[in-house]
Amino acid sequence: MNEFRKSGTFEKSATTFNGIFMLMVLFAAIAIEVYLVAVIRSPVALLVGGIAIGIVFPGFFTLQPNEAAVLTFFGDYVGTERESGLRWTFPWNLRKKVSVRARNDNIETLKVNDKRGNPVEIAAVVVWRVEDTAQALFDVDNFENFVRVQSESALRHVATRYNYDEGEEHDAHEITLRGGADTVADALCEELQVRVQLAGVQVEEARLTHLAYAPEIAQAMLRRQQAEAVISARHKIVHGAVSMVEMALKSLSEKGVVELDDERRAAMVSNLMVVLCSERDTQPIVNTGTLYP
Repeated sequence: MNEFRKSGTFEKSATTFNGIFMLMVLFAAIAIEVYLVAVIRSPVALLVGGIAIGIVFPGFFTLQPNEAAVLTFFGDYVGTERESGLRWTFPWNLRKKVSVRARNDNIETLKVNDKRGNPVEIAAVVVWRVEDTAQALFDVDNFENFVRVQSESALRHVATRYNYDEGEEHDAHEITLRGGADTVADALCEELQVRVQLAGVQVEEARLTHLAYAPEIAQAMLRRQQAEAVISARHKIVHGAVSMVEMALKSLSEKGVVELDDERRAAMVSNLMVVLCSERDTQPIVNTGTLYP
């Protein structure tokens, strides 16, 4: 890659002229030509004037804002003109216009394997612009197709570096495709910038637009996520219930509301845990007997 960069073609400024000034020169030449033909009636003047006008007129070209013209002379790169408006160059310089505006490329949904090997569907959008017009035209065959292919390749490579989601024994600081969208987008942008540098392209932004498990494992992964959610909810419910039971027993003991031995304390704890952890509304039962025979 280093050898290619050294031998590549890089953008340089072209020498062109203000088109308005050259247009005035052209009008002056036409006026002189009309005068020489009408007054002097010289065929030589007519020939010379015609040649001069024929040389000046084809050299005009216009550029819109954020548009560049790459000039070549018999295959040799002359330079790039970026100034917008009416410009003029020697008519034998060929002009190839290149847009340097920001462009959007939608990477179609790809099926790739994440770090664990699970098949996932992923898509992204890439915002880029041509930074070096000479590299874009002369160092790659078709810079638009080059960026498109490299964008797909970079997205596949980045997707394999991360897990789709946290596993059962996940690291709290682990970056995943679903949870670390900004980090993944930055990694994709950096990866793509390295790949398209040869084409003189600057990547402005890269963002994921679609992320999901592949259809063949989507249902199984959904059930796993639901089970993890239920377990997490149960864990919080039990933790809260234990805290509430402990608070109730402590309050009853401190205020001397009732004296509880170990057996009655265990019964109360059991009843409170059933009430607090049950998924359905509990039905109270009035016990008129005693725990002791």
